[in-house]
Amino acid sequence: MKIIVTSLFVQDQDKALEFYTETLGFVKKHDVPVGEFRWITLVSPDDQDGTELLLEPNDHPAAKEYQKKLVADGIPATMFGVADIHNEYKRLLDNGVKFTMEPTKMGDFIMAIFDDTCGNLIQIIQR
Repeated sequence: MKIIVTSLFVQDQDKALEFYTETLGFVKKHDVPVGEFRWITLVSPDDQDGTELLLEPNDHPAAKEYQKKLVADGIPATMFGVADIHNEYKRLLDNGVKFTMEPTKMGDFIMAIFDDTCGNLIQIIQR
């Protein structure tokens, strides 16, 4: 068994698609209409057959509440790995991304947290 798709609740699928592709650099794999929403998945440009990230609409009240509570408590919704966190931090800052935690060493890892503009905090980590 392996993870093939993981989802992330977003407030606006179009805004999320733009942020995750244009700002973060993910590649759109699927964009299929499903009723009033779409099945939008993204992949890493370095592993286009790898795990897909589904931009899931937060239309359900429980999803909205979940997002709000995670952000209020400063808890990231997911984590992405990066090769050089300091370069990625600078690149994202230069692109207007707002960080809630700058790169910080924690044990064997360095991590940072940013706001994805779609209702989530996202953690990046360098191992």
